[in-house]
Amino acid sequence: MRLSPPPYFQYLLRRGAAWRLPFVTDMPISPQLKERVAALTAHYDATVLPLWTASGWNAGMLLPYEALDGATAAPLPPARYRAMACARQLYVFSTAGQHAHADTLFGSLQAYFGNGEGGWIYSVDANGSPLDATRDLYTHAFVIFACATYHARRGNPDALEVLDETVDIVEDRFADGNGLYHAALTEHFREKGAGVLQNPVMHLAEAYLAALDATGDEWYAERLREIAMAVHERFVDPASGCIAELPQGSAGNRIEPGHQFEWFSLLAGKQDLFSDLPLAGALRTAFDFARRHGVAADTLGVSAALDAGGALLDGTQRIWAQTEFARALALHGEAESLATLETWAQQFRGRFLDAKGWHECVAPSGAVVRAEMPSTSPYHLATSYLALASLAGVDWPARPA
Repeated sequence: MRLSPPPYFQYLLRRGAAWRLPFVTDMPISPQLKERVAALTAHYDATVLPLWTASGWNAGMLLPYEALDGATAAPLPPARYRAMACARQLYVFSTAGQHAHADTLFGSLQAYFGNGEGGWIYSVDANGSPLDATRDLYTHAFVIFACATYHARRGNPDALEVLDETVDIVEDRFADGNGLYHAALTEHFREKGAGVLQNPVMHLAEAYLAALDATGDEWYAERLREIAMAVHERFVDPASGCIAELPQGSAGNRIEPGHQFEWFSLLAGKQDLFSDLPLAGALRTAFDFARRHGVAADTLGVSAALDAGGALLDGTQRIWAQTEFARALALHGEAESLATLETWAQQFRGRFLDAKGWHECVAPSGAVVRAEMPSTSPYHLATSYLALASLAGVDWPARPA
């Protein structure tokens, strides 16, 4: 059952606030930026995507391997297969218009990980038997996200049925009674002390945005506004505007610059829905804070984590954070951001991409510190490149004939 918002959140929604996010720019795009975006999408089409129907595909199990060796692109010995990874690949191949492969992934997602009623386990072992039966919000969010995209691109009505069932599970089982959701539950949907975490809530918001676009159901719009209000109340640092990883006041809290850019993009991409909410204004401040403290001036590499004051906690540069920075720059759309994006595209290509694929993590010096290529990362590349291609007027992804 999808619940009505608590009275407090109804009040907040009526109250609102006069915040605004910038509109996507109408400024002319430089030929250099267009060329650099085209080079990134060409590398994705020629190098990244084909990995996951070749060496990255376990044809016997009809599942993508979890990761490939960064030097050889050979599959690393599998210890598990995750539902979330399968769902992300479903999104990737649905977006690319490779319908036959998307159909196979949709079937495998249900066969290995689903219970037929919208509940999903976290992982199976190397033989396909259940390994971790935790009910993980992050996993459920990506199933919703992937099914929404798959339905929108493929038109498979079964995807809508799976989406609806999974949303019902999320709302009935994961809701914490205060506007947000438990990060994880036991196999039988009982609390296990996981608490409420920023990251799975963010991806649920992403999923509900995709579901809104795919279905037109205004329930998602209402729920998204409620989530935005609850996140602002519980996670935003008033000084920096940043959304912390844990609720405010939690011990060991941190700020991830990549997540500030990711949240910024989610709200900026749907301004008609979010622009009057306090979270939108906070994220303008968070965008500037993360850019000032979390992005290296020389390489434009995005660091992994900061403390509340902006001091560096972890300087590792993970590929997903770089792509979220680029997407946020594209949606920010101001002249300085576009100039930065042009430089970013050149730096990123040289530091993170190669002829075999990509580097998952690098040090500030550029040294590779995590060489394998996870099956989950093409999702981050795709969401970023879609925004960049739209901005630069690059026709991507090209639809198969």
